[in-house]
Order: sequence, then structure tokens, then C-alpha cells
Amino acid sequence: MPSYSWPPALRALQAANFRLYFAGQAVSILGSWIQQVALSWLIYRLTGSVLLLGVTTFAALLPQLLVGPLAGAWVDRHDKRRLLMIVQALLALQALALAGLTALDWVNPPLLIGMALLLGVLNAFDTPLRQALIGSFVRQREDLPNALALNAMLFNSGRFIGPPLAGLLLALAGEAWCFALNGLSFLALLLGLWRIRLPAAVRAQGSTAAVFREGLAYVWGDVSIRLLILTLALLNLTASSYAVLLPVLARDIFAGDARTLGWLWGAAGGGAFLSTLYLATRQTLPVLVRILLVGVLLGALALLGVAASQQVLPALLAMAALGFAISVSNVGINMLLQSLAPEALRGRVVAFFVSIRFGFDAIGGLLAGLLAAWIGAPLTLALEGLLLLGFGLWLLSRQRALHQRISATLAAAAQAAQY
Repeated sequence: MPSYSWPPALRALQAANFRLYFAGQAVSILGSWIQQVALSWLIYRLTGSVLLLGVTTFAALLPQLLVGPLAGAWVDRHDKRRLLMIVQALLALQALALAGLTALDWVNPPLLIGMALLLGVLNAFDTPLRQALIGSFVRQREDLPNALALNAMLFNSGRFIGPPLAGLLLALAGEAWCFALNGLSFLALLLGLWRIRLPAAVRAQGSTAAVFREGLAYVWGDVSIRLLILTLALLNLTASSYAVLLPVLARDIFAGDARTLGWLWGAAGGGAFLSTLYLATRQTLPVLVRILLVGVLLGALALLGVAASQQVLPALLAMAALGFAISVSNVGINMLLQSLAPEALRGRVVAFFVSIRFGFDAIGGLLAGLLAAWIGAPLTLALEGLLLLGFGLWLLSRQRALHQRISATLAAAAQAAQY
């Protein structure tokens, strides 16, 4: 391939393998967001139960908490590209099966929970595989943070475009067509992965249990990494659980329909998309510590803003701020963790990140559903905002120490990579 001169914010796209992955992932993520919105609307339309929304979200995310770390150890022992192609094919079959069942009107709450659980198991392997492979797709280790930011930008652009598009498709064609489109969207990433060629990678040796223990010892052995993991857990336990309550806000608080739900999702996605554009332009990693602290505090204030909103427009603005805050914090933590991790341990580090990120999202979603069924969605969001605000103020008091520890660890990792 000829050499191109890419802007610094897009420098990872100089690698042909990353361009193939990037193009296929763009289509696949759009389909995934369309399915997520359609599934939440289908559940609430059939049952009117906010508790069932929480249970379904919990079922979809719980496997990433329980299976994710072991999945990371397992994938480090195998050919990641081949495994990812298999998992993508299974995800396509799951979406198409859900489309057929919905079209035939055979869906019911137990079936939807079962399909959400299956999706969660597949995602427990899919997410660490995709994240761990990104480092293999770029030419230089220095391009990895930019590649991660661009990958997150894809996720958030799909989050911005997909929900309003899903709202339109739901109004015109129904949920089954949304699920079918998602099933077909996986073909784009499968084609890109088929065309990618990678050199043979070093695989972890030993049993899955031994490989898992090695990764756990690494993650637990560094104070700065433990604090990043704690921040990840608290952020997603509180702020990320808003997704469970969006159908309730759209229909009961704002007296809207599926299009209102799509706009709320889209506002959060727009804010998240802006956060990844911002992160893609960051040239130094230690500055991410300050960005992370701002993200946590902004997320707390945005939750309080959504809770206080009685009209759609203020809620959309608060949702955009919330999407920015959650994304800039989660992606920033991912960039730091993967930059700190040695190549041989990256699959396991990514798996721990994914496990905490989505596992605590699952727990938070279940708790939010339970609380909202008891005290209502606005008060639930307000309580979560106050909890996150208290943690953010505590974290702010430790900013300097955290910055110094992460800077020292990054310097040591860069020096080790040279040998």
C-alpha cells in the first residue's frame, strides 16, 4: 500500500489493516445500536415494566462480568483474528433469529431475557477480542491510543446516528426489521477481518487458569491501575445505568414515543462522539488523568440535570453532557490501561476492563430498575448523581498523587517496550 500523510488525529489510519477493521466496524456498530434501541422499546411496549428493562439489561451485561476475565485469558492462548470471525458470525445468527421470532410474534419476556443472555455471552468474547486486536492492526505502539480513540469514535458515532434511525425504523417497519438489519451489518466486519493479514503472534502459555492468575496479579499489583479500575466501576454503576430508564423517561415523563426515545439516545451519543473527537487529538497520555476527573464530575452533574428535567429540550442537553462524560472517562481509562499493559498481557487487561465496564453497568442497570419501580426514574437518577459526585470530589483530592503514579508507570512501560 502507498504511504499517506494523515492528520495527527487520524494517524492510526495509516495502517491498512486498521483501515479495513475501521470500515467494517463502522457498519457493524450502527446495526448494533439499532438493535439495542429496538430491543428496549419492544420489551417496554410488550410489558410496560421498568423492572423487566433492568432485568434484561442485567442479563445482557452480566456475562461480561462473570465470563469476561476468563475469556481474556482464553483468547490470549489462541488466534484472536480467527476467533473474532467466529464470534461475529454467531452474533449475526443471534440477531437474525431474534428478527424471525419477532416477525412471527413468538417473543415473550422469558425468551427476550434468554436472547439477551446469549448476546451477553457472545459479547463477553467479542469485546476483548476486538480491543486486544487493535494493537496488532496499527504500525507502531505510539499509535495505539489514537486507534483506541478512533474505535471509540466509531462506537459513539453509531450511538449518535443509530438511535434516531432506530426510532424512525420502529415507527415505519417495527422491531423485526431493526434486528434483521443488525444481523446483516456483521457481514461488513467479517469481510474486513477476512482481508486482514497479520504476522503470527506470541500466545500465552499454560492453562487458562494459570494465564488468568497472571493477568489478575498484574492488574492488582499496581496502585494506579487499581484506582483506575475503581473509578471505572463507580462510574458505570451510576452514570451508565441511565440507559435502562430512557424508555420510562421518553413515554412517562415526556409523554413521547419511540422517536422521543431515539432522540434521547442520540443526544447521549452525540456527546459521546464529541468526547472521542477530543480524545483523538490528545498527544500525551498523562493529561488523561485530569480529563478523567473532569469527566466523573461532569457525569454527576449531568445525571442531576436529567433528573430535574421536565421538558425534552433540557433533558437532551443534559443527556449530551452525560454521554460526553461517560465516554471521555471510559475511553480515557481504556487508553491508559492498554498503554500501560505489555503486549502479551493486553488481552487479559482488556478483558478486566470490559468486565468491570459492562459488568457494573449490568449491576447498575438492575439496581436502577429496582429503584425506579419503587421511587420513580427521576429520583433514582438524582440519587445516582449524588453518589457519583461524592466519589468525584474524593478522587479530586487525590489528583496529584494519581497523576504522578500513572506518569511514572507509563515511563517505565515505554522504556520496557524499547528492549
